[in-house]
This record gives sequence, C-alpha cells and structure tokens, in this order.
Amino acid sequence: METGSLEETGAPADQPVWRGLRRGLLRVRRLLLMVWTAVLAIAAGLLLGLLAGPVWAACALLAPAFAAWCWWLLERNWRSWRYAERADDLLISRGVLWREETVVPYGRMQLVEVTSGPLERRFGLATVQLHTAAAATDATIPGLDPAEAERLRDRLTELGEARSAGL
Repeated sequence: METGSLEETGAPADQPVWRGLRRGLLRVRRLLLMVWTAVLAIAAGLLLGLLAGPVWAACALLAPAFAAWCWWLLERNWRSWRYAERADDLLISRGVLWREETVVPYGRMQLVEVTSGPLERRFGLATVQLHTAAAATDATIPGLDPAEAERLRDRLTELGEARSAGL
C-alpha cells in the first residue's frame, strides 16, 4: 500500500467522501408522523363511531399500526440520504428500494439556496436547494446543520462561478 494514496479519512483519493444527514431530520419526520397519526386516528374513530357504530370505530387502530411500520421506514430512508463534494460536481444519493443518485456539475449551478422553516429551526436544521438550467436536475439536501448548509452554499457558489466563467 502506498503511503500517499489515502486521504485523511482513510478513503482512496479517487473515491468521494460521503456525508450523511443530521439525526434531527429523522426526529422531525417522526414527530410529524406521530402528529398526523393522532389526528387521523381520532378523526377516523369519531367518524366511524358516530356513523357506523362503536365496533367500526376500532378500525381507527389501523392508523397507529401503520405508523409503527412507517417509523421503521423513516429511519431506513434517513440513512439512505448522503452527499459528496468532488472536484467538478456534487453527488447526492438517496432511496432504499429505488436508489437515486444526482450529479450536479458546479458549472451548471445557477442558484444555491439555504432554507429553514420554523420546525427545522427548532431542531437546528437547514435545507440546501440547488437550481440549475434544467428544472429536472434541481437537487435538495435536507437535514443539514445550519453552519454546514451555509458553508456548502458558499463553497458551491464559489465553485459554480469559477466553473461557469469558462463557458
């Protein structure tokens, strides 16, 4: 093994260094799942209880059962999200059953936005939205630390300006 062929992370120099999302994104999504499950279960229980009888109101228990399954799926989805910065482009990978990998060349970026709604701010999260000339290649990276989102925005903007100057 050559001593100079590995980066500080232990990955070969030609391999991208993947970064995951903050765990706060999983907590936000699970919180929303629980809120909507409670609303759905109460509404279904009341409607079925009033319209069809108390026996049918027990069907409202299907919502929490479905939510338990979704709880597990949310973690699998959260773990699948990752991104990597390379020399000429940004890679975004996501998906469990249907893997999707987006490659955004720095020279094609037109706008890089950092957004953070009230719930995201409460959990210390931000989202980076990348806009390109083709609407189909717009990309999003949710669940980032706000400082990391700003660093990424500044770096992508700088690299985008440098790469597009030659066009």
